[in-house]
Formats: sequence, C-alpha cells, structure tokens
Amino acid sequence: MEKIRVGVIGCGSIAQHRHLPEYVANKNVELTAVCDRNLVRANEIAEKYGAHAYTSYETLLNSGKVDAVSVCTPNYLHAPISIAALEAGLHVLCEKPMATSKEEAEAMIAAANANGKKLMIGHNQRFVPSHQKARQLIQSGEIGKIYSFRTSFGHGGPESWSVDGKESWFFNKEKAFVGAMGDLGVHKADLLRYVLGEEIVEVGSFVETNAKDFANVDDNAVCVLKTESGAIGTLAASWAYVSKEDNSTIIYGEKAILRLEDDPTYSLVAQYTNGEIIKYELGKIQSNAEGGQNNSQVIRKFVDSIKNDIEPSVPGEEGMKSLQVILAALESNETKQIVRVKK
Repeated sequence: MEKIRVGVIGCGSIAQHRHLPEYVANKNVELTAVCDRNLVRANEIAEKYGAHAYTSYETLLNSGKVDAVSVCTPNYLHAPISIAALEAGLHVLCEKPMATSKEEAEAMIAAANANGKKLMIGHNQRFVPSHQKARQLIQSGEIGKIYSFRTSFGHGGPESWSVDGKESWFFNKEKAFVGAMGDLGVHKADLLRYVLGEEIVEVGSFVETNAKDFANVDDNAVCVLKTESGAIGTLAASWAYVSKEDNSTIIYGEKAILRLEDDPTYSLVAQYTNGEIIKYELGKIQSNAEGGQNNSQVIRKFVDSIKNDIEPSVPGEEGMKSLQVILAALESNETKQIVRVKK
C-alpha cells in the first residue's frame, strides 16, 4: 500500500524525542505536516523534516495532506483535537492521559467507532521487554497467585526536558489538569493493569504539591491499589526524585518475586521460593536519559494497526480504564475516602 501520510500536532518534547523521529524512521510513513501554536517552532520542525507547517490544527485536519495524526498537545486539548481528527476521517494516536474526564474519553471512543478510524493511546510501558516478559510469566501461572506489588515512576520533573522549562504547560492546572499523576502515574496504572492481567477496583491516595513552588498541579502522589483478585500494592508518581530516575515495579507472588527495571544490569530478576534466581537482560527501558531504548514501539504499533486494519495495541477503551484509576486517586485525595474505580 501507499505510505501513510502523518501529521504531528504539538511540537514539544514528546513530539521531538519520540513521534517525529520514529515516524521518519518508519518506511510505511510519510511525515507531511506538523502543527504548533508557536509559529517559529512549527516552521523550524517543518523545515527539519520537510513537512508543511501549521499553527491551526483545524487547518491541518482539513488540509487533505494527512491520513493520521499524533496528538502531542497539552492534556486539556487531547480530547477536542482527537475528536475533531476522527470526525475528519483521520486515524489518531493520542498521548497520555487520553483525556481529563471519563466523559471526554467516552466521546473519543465514540468518535473513533462512528467514523471507523483507529484510536490508540501512547502507553509505551506495555512494550518494554521486561514488562512483556513479566506478563507472560504471570499469565502462565509460573508466579502463582499475586499477593502484592509496588511500582514507582519518578524523576526531577518536566522543567529539565520540556521545551518551555518552568513555563511549561505541565505545571499549569488549566492546561495539564493533573501533574505527576497524569504525566507518570497513569503510565504505571496502565502497566499494572497490563502486567497483572486484571483491573484495579479500589484506590486510596495522597496527592500533594510539595516540591515545586511554581506549580499548581501535583508533584508527588502515593496510592494504594486493590485489584479484582484481592492483590494490594502501591503506586508512586513523583517529580521530586532529584537524582536518578526510578521506573521500577516489584510484584510479589506465591511462587516468586519479580523485580522489573529495578536492577541496573538486569531488566527483570525473578527470585523463586526455592532459592533459584533468574536474571533477564532484555534491553533497557526507554527514558529521556541517554542509554534508554530508542524506539518506544508506539509509533510502529500505531502504523501497523492502520496498515493491517487491526485493533491498535492500546485502544481507547484501554486508555480510558487506566485514566479511571487516576481519576479515582484524585477523588480519594479530595474526599479522604477509599474510592471504587468506575466501570
């Protein structure tokens, strides 16, 4: 088939580090358009990649120059732009969190279904080799019943890598809707659902702003989660880990403990009750730091879903279920109650 013509809406860091270079590297893609409200940035990126520059996403969507778009904008624009693109007959890859409410997420899914187009959410943690291997081990029954888990995703904060530094939309509640929980926590909610192979049903949380005095969104959050099978564990999301990034997950099972991205050399370590330890060297997790996996796989999976007309690896429904965990955490912090995750 002919190459898929792609436009990238929002030319900030995630577009520059992931979407743009990965589209260009994909032999099935022609990068035809880029859009950013900042005209200088739009023109610079367009010139770099030989694409058309737009400052209005509506103009791009109706240009006839694209078959699919990546939505890499501030969070509050994810739903309106994705819905407009789907209604314009385009496939959509949307960054996470997919929306700022369940209603927005449902509207995105409805627009994809009504127009027969692909909607994929950029939850790249599913494609990390150690995470995929852990899921296989759990599904095969080799780990036995899962009792507990803990997962954390933390770094020094977006100001170090966002194109706008401390002025970034990440720190503005009007545009971001949520801080570290939306940036990092939703990744780990999605990862737990994927690796454990079950839904999270109850959440209790503390969600604070205590590290960034210039921000009006959360920068530290710790949640207690309960799954449908009764496993309980914690999820921490932080912009206050000032040294090395932490992107680790530990799963405590009946027959083994699985340590994911917890050892600097071995991306998965399985410690069995009989004393056996198996260390897997599966390639580093992707990160904004050097040495991480260069290809997030998200772009390739999205392109494959269009090319082969198959369901995306992370469809809108999956993005919404992971968003629901974050929404429950925010509600728990507000009400000081344990909150059931809405279905």
